[in-house]
Amino acid sequence: MSCLQLSVPLLAASRSKRTAVRCASDRQELFNRIAPVYDNLNDLLSFGQHRIWKRMAVSWSGAKPGDSLLDLCCGSGDLTFLMSEKAGERGKVIGLDFSKEQLSIASSRQYLLSKACYNNIEWVEGDALDLPFSNGYFDAITMGYGLRNVVDKRRAMQEMFRVLKPGSRVSILDFNKSVQPLTAFVQEWMIDNVVVPTATVYGLAKEYQYLKTSIDTFLTGKELEKLALDAGFSYARHYEIGGGLMGNLVATR
Repeated sequence: MSCLQLSVPLLAASRSKRTAVRCASDRQELFNRIAPVYDNLNDLLSFGQHRIWKRMAVSWSGAKPGDSLLDLCCGSGDLTFLMSEKAGERGKVIGLDFSKEQLSIASSRQYLLSKACYNNIEWVEGDALDLPFSNGYFDAITMGYGLRNVVDKRRAMQEMFRVLKPGSRVSILDFNKSVQPLTAFVQEWMIDNVVVPTATVYGLAKEYQYLKTSIDTFLTGKELEKLALDAGFSYARHYEIGGGLMGNLVATR
């Protein structure tokens, strides 16, 4: 099993020298700090439901055996591993993130899980706003809890469109910015009374207080659909899941 890979053999010749990671440094540092407890907190805070939502996201991507797949903002690799199982040993999966700490954990999990198909995974430190891949390379893309955190959502969507093959899909899972007052109230109450107090136990209260702000400044389902269509996608639909607390955008190039 290979260790963490930071170079990509799939680079377009004109982009091969772009090694710098451009992102909001405060957000990058935030994800580096929470990396050691990220998986445990996900399980606790979602009561394990995040595993169901992630399987749904992968299913919506249309990934299949032998495909070349990309998991963007991969974190510790949950979606990447699920995509790997879809692609199989004949496929190829790239897990890309801007956090070295998250990628190190993902690489360690790849080694410990030691499943044959996971040999098809390569971990890449990179920028969602300047993907180091050639045009029309991937058969499907997933992105879990990442679009909300990028500094330029329009550019990120355009980059996903660029590296996707025609007719392929991107599946983007994230918190849902609900237009329903009751759902929005429940979501805010959960953050204040469950998420932040739980994170406090791990000494990460400040880091998880950021969550509420990031949702407040995020896009609604309809706005996400428009974002995808404006980027060039031919079809886009946003699904509310998890009782409306989560959402998944599916867009076809």
